[in-house]
Amino acid sequence: MKPIQAGLLGIGTVGSGTFEVLKRNQEEIRRRAGRGIEITMVADLDVARARAVVGDGVKVVADAREVIANPDIDIVIELIGGYGIAKALVMEAISAGKHVITANKALLAVHGTEIFAAASQRGVMVAFEAAVAGGIPIIKALREGLSANRIQWIAGIINGTTNFILSEMRGKGLDFDVVLKEAQRLGYAEADPTFDIEGVDAAHKATIMSAIAFGIPVQFNKAYIEGITKLSATDIRYAEQLGYRIKLLGITKRVAKGIELRVHPSLVPAKRLIANVEGAMNAVVVHGDAVGTTLYYGKGAGSEPTASAVIADLVDVTRLHTADPHHRVPHLAFQPDAMSDVAVLPMSEVVTSYYLRLRVADEAGVLAQVTGLLAGRSISIDAVLQREADEVGGEGATSTDLIILTHDTREGTMNEVLEQLQALPSVLAPIVRIRKEELN
Repeated sequence: MKPIQAGLLGIGTVGSGTFEVLKRNQEEIRRRAGRGIEITMVADLDVARARAVVGDGVKVVADAREVIANPDIDIVIELIGGYGIAKALVMEAISAGKHVITANKALLAVHGTEIFAAASQRGVMVAFEAAVAGGIPIIKALREGLSANRIQWIAGIINGTTNFILSEMRGKGLDFDVVLKEAQRLGYAEADPTFDIEGVDAAHKATIMSAIAFGIPVQFNKAYIEGITKLSATDIRYAEQLGYRIKLLGITKRVAKGIELRVHPSLVPAKRLIANVEGAMNAVVVHGDAVGTTLYYGKGAGSEPTASAVIADLVDVTRLHTADPHHRVPHLAFQPDAMSDVAVLPMSEVVTSYYLRLRVADEAGVLAQVTGLLAGRSISIDAVLQREADEVGGEGATSTDLIILTHDTREGTMNEVLEQLQALPSVLAPIVRIRKEELN
């Protein structure tokens, strides 16, 4: 059978990895797909560099639209990134009847509803395994492997940069700013790391997983996003003493009132497998009603790990290229006419437990004041840790750290109590609040 032909838009880190892995494992991939898969055309603004990567036999152009217009190209692989030209090219490829493979989580999180609707109408596939957690096949697991389950919740370490930073802060006792500079020096963090350290990248990925898990539209604008820039080595150390580790988690959960969709630092019990994921690795925990809890772990970024996911999509699209569109796996796992309009909850309605650290005056009655305010709003306490004065300020210090772990309470209620606590004369610094996830 004639090999299927793919056109590659963008041949940077992931694009070059995709080309190399496809070339290296060509025979193995052909045996899996049932026919050959060839990248016969590449578009990149740096034509000379692209030619150096692909060599002879592959047409290299500067204009991506030449790839889309080529009638011999069956699949367009979009690896440009961003919301702008990438969206225009993806929509044009769909309109031209081309299947699309993309690693662009930002594009899908923001414009996925429009893109998937256009693809369904045109009868083509949009595959995006590489958009979430790099080489980990979490999209396929959610769309297919766990399709018998009513998924209850997902919690994932889905940004390697932030996990590397938190691992270094914990292992070396260093503060955020110091470790960020080291991460940039080593190439784990970009020169402008905002999307990573502020949680935006993780929120893009959590949004996509939420849509697939619960059959709702992608709704990035409703995600709660909090990054790691305000975390201190002090809180990481206290969490450790209490039996927890702090991870930036992307969480989506089905609850009675709707769907939770949030990204923020979380205390996770040190005994959980996900708490022991270190460095730039990714891990996703999925809980389904039938299967229970499952864990997916691996490299979340990099040239060949991400290429692994891109090529897995190439194989899937090749297998189903001639299939009736109605018999393919839906883009978001659920049939388009069976999507749900269940609300994504505002953060104020989320129920979880908390770690609180208060720098307070070291005097009698302060603990009673604090616990009294919490009890007044029916917030029960799980544990209290008080650091002796010499641990905080040295001999003769007049302040101490009070660390409190709470049981579950509504975020809105906790916000109100924190305002009251902050107003106490005995509270000497801004209160630190970090959410706690037991992941039972």
